[in-house]
Amino acid sequence: MTALRPAHPDDLDAITDLHTEARTAYYRAGGWSAPELTSPEALTRRREAWQRALHDNTRTVLCAERDGELTGIALMGPPLDTDVDATAVGQLFQIHVRPDHWGEGIGSRLHAAFVRFLREASLDTGLLEAWERNSRARTFYTRHGWQPDGHRRRGPGEGAYVRMRLAVPAAPAVPTVLS
Repeated sequence: MTALRPAHPDDLDAITDLHTEARTAYYRAGGWSAPELTSPEALTRRREAWQRALHDNTRTVLCAERDGELTGIALMGPPLDTDVDATAVGQLFQIHVRPDHWGEGIGSRLHAAFVRFLREASLDTGLLEAWERNSRARTFYTRHGWQPDGHRRRGPGEGAYVRMRLAVPAAPAVPTVLS
């Protein structure tokens, strides 16, 4: 069984390693295998970024664990783009699942946690960016109701990041118990 929990500062190295492994897999699958994917400098930048996220009280970092192993991570918070209303929009910055656990529902559990995050913050829209050549991620997000909004920015390997939006689905109805 996969459990979700808030990340802790002592998760930093495991989070960085998982991010590096997942990122390398999807960029290579998209045809980009530049040395900077696994360079020591890139690893240091990823580690520093996760360290900032773990200490930023406006960000939420979740870990997915199965049998004591970190199998997935998610990062969410207020949007970075200035062209969106931060009072209505929350951003899913990253979902990463260890490649040997792809297809096991871990990403969907992390996605559901993001939707709960939006609802709890009374936000009606989710925002994310996906590398256009990461067809696996784009298919995943589309299956969960995300749609491209037309905004693109330059990405690695002569590809672009495509911005996508999610209209927060209504919360499931809670059955009323009559006594």
